[in-house]
Amino acid sequence: MKATEIEIEDRNRFAEKLQNADPDKVDELLIILDKDAQHIQESLSRLNELRGLVIKRDDAALGKLLGSIQSESNSYRSQESKRQSIRKELATALDCSLEQMTLSRLEEVLPEEKKAQVTERKDKLRLLAEELKKEYLSTTMLLSDCARFNSLLLKTIFGLGKTGMVYYNSNGAAKRSVLGRNAAFVNLEF
Repeated sequence: MKATEIEIEDRNRFAEKLQNADPDKVDELLIILDKDAQHIQESLSRLNELRGLVIKRDDAALGKLLGSIQSESNSYRSQESKRQSIRKELATALDCSLEQMTLSRLEEVLPEEKKAQVTERKDKLRLLAEELKKEYLSTTMLLSDCARFNSLLLKTIFGLGKTGMVYYNSNGAAKRSVLGRNAAFVNLEF
């Protein structure tokens, strides 16, 4: 037998096992992949909203957004659990480990119609994941710049990291002068 004949025979054997296991599992997986794509699109939208609210400095809306993100994250865990369960069942049907059970592996054994559907979902998820990674990096950079700016602002206002001069008044109380002799950010003395 040639290598291609063996591959075709293996593919047919796996396809038969898959059909015998539960033909609806692939349909369930397609539904879950659609929900995954929707979740990524919603995440992209939330990242854009998050950046906008950070720029506007809308603390109340940021708090609400972060709360909704957390609650949606908790509900999405059940979706991930369903996907893993179906992957496990498909891996068992195809005599492979869970790590080997990928969409590419599944495409190899599916009939053309189902293969095209899985390929479409896989490509869509790949593009969305790349866009999510880019948006995540943009958001991370914005938040990092905000933290750096706040740190510089606090150092400037309070003179952190500078030694300055220490003066003592007649009562023995210490006074610091960071901005220069007799200068202060806010002078509370009359």
